[in-house]
Amino acid sequence: MTEVFLKALIKGDSKVISKIYKTTFLSVQKFILQNKGNEQDSEDIFQKALLQIVVRYKREKFEITSSFEAYLFTVCKNLWRRELNSYRKRVTNTEVIELKSDYRDNSLALVEQKRQELFIEKLNEISDNCRNILTLFFAKTSYADIVENTEYNSESVVRQRVFKCKKKLTDLIKKDVRYNSLKEL
Repeated sequence: MTEVFLKALIKGDSKVISKIYKTTFLSVQKFILQNKGNEQDSEDIFQKALLQIVVRYKREKFEITSSFEAYLFTVCKNLWRRELNSYRKRVTNTEVIELKSDYRDNSLALVEQKRQELFIEKLNEISDNCRNILTLFFAKTSYADIVENTEYNSESVVRQRVFKCKKKLTDLIKKDVRYNSLKEL
């Protein structure tokens, strides 16, 4: 189904694009409204995300491993967070107001998306145990709660395991050929 959505976006198939809106837009709108945005913001971000996906797919045929809806929602979330961060910088810095071009903003969002994809890919390559521990850790679960939900018997053991798993994940990411092109801008 993902391939169908991607090809429909490129062709401008209004029926399929309408279906994409029906399945995903409301959740994107809800997220943006809950995070200091308004309806216009959600429409703009949704459009930018669709455009970003189309441009990227035309440039490089990539594969979406999750559902298209989940991928689109993540792209929208990343774009909205970037928008909030740039707005905060413009408001808090009264001496220099740097208005970013849409091209640069979209490029940065694309790099951010590729970083996230690399991270998820490498997270799926480590052991189930490490993936479970890191998923709990990244979800900001306390060490005490991790001890309760796993076979580990102390917080210090969990800390050590988190450290070792993060090291394994970091090493895998750094060994990937894409790492150098994504680490800095």
